[in-house]
Amino acid sequence: MRVVFFLIDTVFFVLVAAALMRAWLNAAHISMAVQPGPFLMALTNWIVMPLRKLLPTRWQRSRWDWASLVAAGLLAFTQALLLWVLGAGVVGWMGVDAWLPLWVAVRLLVGTALQGLFVLLLLYAVLSWVQPHSPVYAWLSRLVAPLLAPIRRHVPLVGGVDLSPLVLVLAVQVALMLVG
Repeated sequence: MRVVFFLIDTVFFVLVAAALMRAWLNAAHISMAVQPGPFLMALTNWIVMPLRKLLPTRWQRSRWDWASLVAAGLLAFTQALLLWVLGAGVVGWMGVDAWLPLWVAVRLLVGTALQGLFVLLLLYAVLSWVQPHSPVYAWLSRLVAPLLAPIRRHVPLVGGVDLSPLVLVLAVQVALMLVG
């Protein structure tokens, strides 16, 4: 049964992370025509495109890609429901345990977002030292710069080194511990 749980976790982590990344790229006005845009669209179009037709028009004019965010939430809920049904059975479906998949879904969604942010920050920090003029670094910079800006206002450069990514990585790790 551990293998089944592992496979469910892996597949849904990739799908939820792809939907969240798609929403983030759209919010940051980063072109979906270049990688990883086509990859993310290939992974998520099956759920995002029908949601775009269902969501109210005013949501679609928003800065946020609500269809991708709702898709991430639905995928996390589906994962939680699958794990709950396989792990706990259907006992208590109408009782107190009925809300458990919803809370687990929220935890999975937040955990996936934080893990994805951790990976992006790690890549950003490594590339800032190894290859700061690469196109990937510029792409990552557009994603993480809004998150690092408030930290940069309070954390000074130390010997010419920007420690704000390290501070945010530590904050993300603490948040992951609290969520997990």
